[in-house]
Amino acid sequence: MATVIDSEAGRVWRALTDPSEIVAWDERMLAPADDLSRYPFSGQHVRWRYRLGSVQLVMHDRPLEIDPPRHLRSRINTGSMGYERTFNLQPESPQRTLLSMRLVSPNSIPLLGETIDRFDVRQMATEQVDSTLHAVQKWCEEHP
Repeated sequence: MATVIDSEAGRVWRALTDPSEIVAWDERMLAPADDLSRYPFSGQHVRWRYRLGSVQLVMHDRPLEIDPPRHLRSRINTGSMGYERTFNLQPESPQRTLLSMRLVSPNSIPLLGETIDRFDVRQMATEQVDSTLHAVQKWCEEHP
């Protein structure tokens, strides 16, 4: 999924990689649990305090590929859920950026003795991508 943001790619990249901006635009991210003065770099393991609904968890974020300001791929684990998240940024003009996001997750997720099947996983992933893209877009356009 993708959206066009009325901001240059460097601005969008900063929204995706500056910890203080991440917690400002993503209501699920409460705060970093580790020192993020050098975030992100490949091979890093970062913990975030994270909210999933009304439950607070620790999210593990492992950046895998970083190519500023064009590409960020990370392995994310929250509780029993794990997936790969990829952001791609493509300038559409000097002041517009196409931001795409992709989630790759297993076909089912174990959850408290039950499993969530692939159709529910797909719906959850689609909703997360959509809400993330819109939150980044709104943040970047309101905070140039």
